[in-house]
This record gives sequence, structure tokens and C-alpha cells, in this order.
Amino acid sequence: MAALGGVTLGFAAGSFTAVMGPSGSGKSTLLQCAAGLTRPTGGTVTLDGIELSAMPEKALTRLRRDRIGFVFQSFNLLPSLTAEQNVMLPLKLAGRRTDRARIAAVLADVGLADRARHRPGELSGGQQQRVAIARALVTRPAVLFADEPTGALDTAASREMLALLRGLADDGQTIVMVTHDPVAAAHADLVVFLADGRVAGELRDPSAEAVAARMTGMAAC
Repeated sequence: MAALGGVTLGFAAGSFTAVMGPSGSGKSTLLQCAAGLTRPTGGTVTLDGIELSAMPEKALTRLRRDRIGFVFQSFNLLPSLTAEQNVMLPLKLAGRRTDRARIAAVLADVGLADRARHRPGELSGGQQQRVAIARALVTRPAVLFADEPTGALDTAASREMLALLRGLADDGQTIVMVTHDPVAAAHADLVVFLADGRVAGELRDPSAEAVAARMTGMAAC
């Protein structure tokens, strides 16, 4: 059985989409294919008019590095580096000039202008996730993919993180977020539901209650 089959989705620039579904529904596979981490065995994946599935591996690596941002449940920060240095890392790996003004700007955007010299161990979980988002944004990606970004956070930090993502989308950042949480999904413009590797429905301008009801209905099927 294919992990995904017959899935056709488009994510408009500046939109915020949440992807939900039961375990094994294909959420992670969808994210990995859309982000160019996994090549689909059929179909195409296109970003800004560029077909990712046909790109040579080196070119795909460069595109992921320059045009795609990733935020995961685990913050994946280097503990020996400061927040500023962690955010700087994608630019260094790409061999690009260190733009300290840009680094300062993205740290300010996520509310950490006064934490630039702090190491991860000196930051709360919510602050560490904000550093991870700043790191993902520093290259000005076309799309930000978030895989359960609030999964390791407490309720208060989750609320702040979701408000931050909503604000980024309102400012024009395209975001695709996989989540199991109806409250998180309610911050998106659109919720896409997957079941057995296929699109099982969509919900525009969602409320947490409507998302929860749809998920309960899917579980009962």
C-alpha cells in the first residue's frame, strides 16, 4: 500500500495550512515529499515553478537550504552555540556572508532580541523553539514546514508559538504545519485531513471545536 496516493494539494503564497489525520495517514510523508526530503515514486512536487522531483540531488540540496525552512518538535539546536550563532548556521553552511543585521532582525521577529548571546541551556523550551524558527527564517524561505512544532512545549509556550506562526503568516510567510492538536490547527487558514494516504476533507477558517469534531468523525469511520 502506498503511503500517499492521489493527493493533489496547493499551498498559496502567504497561506497557513495545517495537516491532520490519524497515525499512519501519511502526514509525515506528505511533509517530507513537499519539502524535498523524500522523492515521490509518482507525481510531481513543485515550488515556485520548479519541479523538485526531477532535480539532481546537489541542486535539490541547495534549494532546500536556500528556499525551504524546517521546524521540528525537537529543537535541534547546537548546545555549545549561542542563539545568534545557531541562527547564523544556515548562512555559514551555505558559504554565504554573515548578515548580522538579518540575524538580529529575525531574532527580534521571534521576540528574542535580548537573548542573542544565550546558549540553549539558558533558554526555556519555548525560547529554544523560537530560536529554531529564527534559524529557519534567516534565509528568507519560500515556505516554512513545521512538524508538530508545539509538541515539546507546555500550554503557555504553545500558545505563544502558535501566535508567532499566525503572525508570520499574516506578514506573508507561507507555512505548512503537521499537528495532532485541534487548538494548533485552529490558527491556520485551512486544515487538510488525511486518511489512508488520501485527502479525506478540508476545513477553511477552522475552529478548534470543528477540527476536533471532524477528527472524532474520522476515528469513528
